[in-house]
Amino acid sequence: MIRWIGAIIGFAYRGFLGAVAGYVIGMLIDNLFFNKSDSQASGRSRSPFSGGQQTVTPGDFELNLLSLCSIVIKADGQVSQREMDYVRQYFVQAYGKERANATFRTFNEVVKKREVNAQRICAYLVQRTRREVRLQIVHFLFGIAQADGNVSTAEVNKISSIAGYLGLSRNEFEGLKAMFFKNSDSAYKILEIDKSATDAEVKKAYRDMAKKYHPDKLQHMDEAYRAGAEEKFRNVQDAYETIQKERGM
Repeated sequence: MIRWIGAIIGFAYRGFLGAVAGYVIGMLIDNLFFNKSDSQASGRSRSPFSGGQQTVTPGDFELNLLSLCSIVIKADGQVSQREMDYVRQYFVQAYGKERANATFRTFNEVVKKREVNAQRICAYLVQRTRREVRLQIVHFLFGIAQADGNVSTAEVNKISSIAGYLGLSRNEFEGLKAMFFKNSDSAYKILEIDKSATDAEVKKAYRDMAKKYHPDKLQHMDEAYRAGAEEKFRNVQDAYETIQKERGM
């Protein structure tokens, strides 16, 4: 909370640069006085924002996620209002209107003025988030690209690069992409198998993917992320049912 108060005060005095400086100062105060006691109170409970030995605070996660959103939104050379609205709605669902609006004011500046280094942001997130969170990030980015009804090649290429920077495999990227681009091979791509797979391999792939995308893996995150996990899980189930009908399994 202190970081946002600092950002607001900084913005009032020095505009956007003052907001950034105020946010950083507030973040340092937060880390100094609150994070230590918070971590002690939580004991050894595992945060969805933990990966390896490092963690990322929810506030830092939001800003890094918004920076990745801005890359996708600007990928085709124009800023779509529908895509912006999609991001806003997602954050309101996840964090509530007041907090989302405060975050989104910073996001507007990021979209319009800043050049964002996707590789650096993703390297930061890889060290601090679990794989299931990174899978959800890529799923969310595809949702943004689709929000205006036209997913461009440039947007797909940007999301592909981000997925690679986040440490996801090509099969994982193609599986997430297939949830938004339906064709005769989509069901197999969602299960991350070839169309030539045996029935036994299809069943095993379904079990593996159902476990991988089970909503319980994101149960400690906010509502919007859980909803995204449930959507991916339904896509896995639908893909398996499609193959079952196709093969008469």
